[in-house]
Amino acid sequence: MARARDEHARFARPSKRGSRPRTKQRPEHADAVTGQVVGVDRGRYHLVVDDATSDERAVVAMKARELTRTRVVVGDRVDVVGDTTGETGTLGRIVRIQERTSVLRRTADDTDPYERIVVANADQLVVVTALAQPEPRTGMIDRCVVAAYDARMDVLLCLTKADLAPADDLRALYEPIGVDVVVTRSDDPASVETVRERLLGRSSVLVGHSGVGKSTLINALVPEARRATGIVNDVTGRGRHTSTSAVALRLPVGPAADDTDQDGWVIDTPGVRSFGLAHVETAHLLAAFEDLGAVAADCPRGCTHLADSPDCALDDWVDDAPDDDARAARSARLASFRRLLTARSASD
Repeated sequence: MARARDEHARFARPSKRGSRPRTKQRPEHADAVTGQVVGVDRGRYHLVVDDATSDERAVVAMKARELTRTRVVVGDRVDVVGDTTGETGTLGRIVRIQERTSVLRRTADDTDPYERIVVANADQLVVVTALAQPEPRTGMIDRCVVAAYDARMDVLLCLTKADLAPADDLRALYEPIGVDVVVTRSDDPASVETVRERLLGRSSVLVGHSGVGKSTLINALVPEARRATGIVNDVTGRGRHTSTSAVALRLPVGPAADDTDQDGWVIDTPGVRSFGLAHVETAHLLAAFEDLGAVAADCPRGCTHLADSPDCALDDWVDDAPDDDARAARSARLASFRRLLTARSASD
């Protein structure tokens, strides 16, 4: 009986689990090349490898198994192995995501705990808003500004269709809080060049409601992009979604540029109807207002910094201004901060 068991053990098929011991050690992939994600399409990642060199090429890749649960987004800098020649039909493999310098996030609403990464490594958020058809929604603009400040990004407010309505009121609302403002006109194609000047040499992500002219602006800045454009519904005043996925486009240098100018990247995103800010903390927003942040350090514990907050040091800061002009400036600054703070927790 014992002999039979020994014979069975001798000829039994070895266990796969026993023949290949598991290990958490991952290969170093020392031969990996670096690429930038410029588009995502059904599990395939479109990359630019060896950017701005004589070897620059487009590569298609998929995620390695160890990155299955890790989201790769447009703007990510990634390490790629496998076939990175960029030839038709080839497929590389993304094995690492390099450290992100910035992450623009949003949630579906202010109660949704799930953060959606809009784009990575952009240094400027361009909020595209029409002055008419559809009417501007300051609540949406405020939310985008909050999300950008939380991500430590600069903000550029691009006001389109200035031939239909004046831009003075929105300028007065956002320039005092450090938001740069540019204005374009449908009847003046040259006005787009003022936008290009502020995008050169930067990685900029464009966000806006459907119908505000974002795709039209992209096509003017990057003619070969040929992004689909839509129309605004006369009844609802809302546009139809035309961009269905984020895509990074290289910004060509304009005809008036000199030799010192650099190109940049423009990231177009699908039109949004809401911009949830469940992920934003008050301390992050205060960090974008350095002067107010220093004052708020003297606030009592648990202070919300809103207008109805008792003993808020920010109100004392306004009252202690040396003269009327300084008091008016401080009051406007505080009102802007509180407007953004309210937008963080208010429905759009």
